[in-house]
Amino acid sequence: MSAAAIFARRAACLRTRGASALVRNAMSRSENGFKNQPQSLSFLLSRYYASKSFPRHHIIKMPALSPTMTVGNIGSWNKQPGDTLSPGEVLVEIETDKAQMDFEFQDDGVLAKILVPSGEKDVAVGNPIAVYVDDAGDVAAFEDFTVDDAGGAKAPAPPPKEEALDSSEPPKEETSAPQPQSHEPESSGKPLETVLERNRIFASPAAKAFALENGIPLKNIKGTGENGRITKADVEKYHSSVTAAPGGIAPAVPGTAYTDIPLTAMRKTIATRLTQSKNTAPHYYVQTTLNVSKLLKLREALNAQADGKYKLSVNDFIIKAAAHALIKVPQVNSSWLEAEGVIRQYNVVDISVAVATPVGLMTPIVKSAHARGLESISAEVKALGAKAKESKLKPEEYQGGTFTISNMGMNPAVDRFTAIINPPQAAILAVGTATNVPIEAEDGGIQWEQQIVVNGSFDHRVVDGAVGAEFMKALKQVVEYPLQLLL
Repeated sequence: MSAAAIFARRAACLRTRGASALVRNAMSRSENGFKNQPQSLSFLLSRYYASKSFPRHHIIKMPALSPTMTVGNIGSWNKQPGDTLSPGEVLVEIETDKAQMDFEFQDDGVLAKILVPSGEKDVAVGNPIAVYVDDAGDVAAFEDFTVDDAGGAKAPAPPPKEEALDSSEPPKEETSAPQPQSHEPESSGKPLETVLERNRIFASPAAKAFALENGIPLKNIKGTGENGRITKADVEKYHSSVTAAPGGIAPAVPGTAYTDIPLTAMRKTIATRLTQSKNTAPHYYVQTTLNVSKLLKLREALNAQADGKYKLSVNDFIIKAAAHALIKVPQVNSSWLEAEGVIRQYNVVDISVAVATPVGLMTPIVKSAHARGLESISAEVKALGAKAKESKLKPEEYQGGTFTISNMGMNPAVDRFTAIINPPQAAILAVGTATNVPIEAEDGGIQWEQQIVVNGSFDHRVVDGAVGAEFMKALKQVVEYPLQLLL
């Protein structure tokens, strides 16, 4: 066998990018007299194997946790080098363009090296973030393992067409791996300090929820958690100190008249999608008043005999009624898909339910709402709402949907409002609070009726005005005579 053939076989065994570059350079030399340099090539290969060979290992890459995700921010690592990994365990928190999510590992092994520290922003999907091994005895060999050894970091892919209007994404140079090291390190030496320098607030979901409920600015709190993460205990401590102060008001920072709140990836996505909706979807609105007196009596009767198994809300009835109306008027249960040249009309009703969370608005989906009973809908809404507020929703639990309901009825100050369509859906229903309204009785006297004002927002590209009116008529009929839900 010739020396060139031997070399080609050796080159095929090399797995890293550095080795590939070495092979290309050496092969280039072979074209200009390879047979005269066998000793120098052998020497180069032996040097490579001596300095760059590692035990058998596996690279963990940045996952795509949503169809529109091209980059993600690394949150808190739940595992450290040397820890055992098992399927279903949370490895790391990742902030996507939609939400802050847990990345659950799906294999067995031992974490050998974390390649991207907590707090790193704009890590491209597919880039190496960690490495794991099968044998715990191999962990020590990866102490000096780097991103380059794993194949190197790549620039993020361009976003899908649906997100093409997102001009607020950071410039590409921010995604390069070496940049964080260019900042002056803080005295603590923790990886998260780089994030603080870039104005990102790193807090647990529970801390964010408590801060939102109590109007506490997280920017003023120093975290004591892992890598400086703000915990709920930190927020509670700050809240106690503020309420203990005279008047219960936090002292203003000298020389400041405002507070800058950093834009999260989720906030940018909300802004982009809703701006896109208002600018491209010709909205029109249809309003009606629903008499919910019979519905509230039915709800009270069902809850009274539930024996603690369930507790139905007005929103549960609205979801079921909307699903019923969408089956009757299926043109509203559609999406505008211009890129595919179609209006897609769905045969199932998947209702997105707007939920306010500490990090922004989420729309978890009650799937096949038309085929569910009220008890099933109620349980699903409660479970999804809790997961949304804790940033625990999985992509399949909030992506998609054929129709959206936004209900502000829990706020007695909101009797009516209009909502922006959630693209590519064709409609959204805005629900106000229930109020007692005096009306004329059959005998000429006065009787009280409980009413809710609802507003339907429709995309005129998909739903003509008469069709939108038919949907509102069907909704009104089933809400005011709720026993039809049993048919």
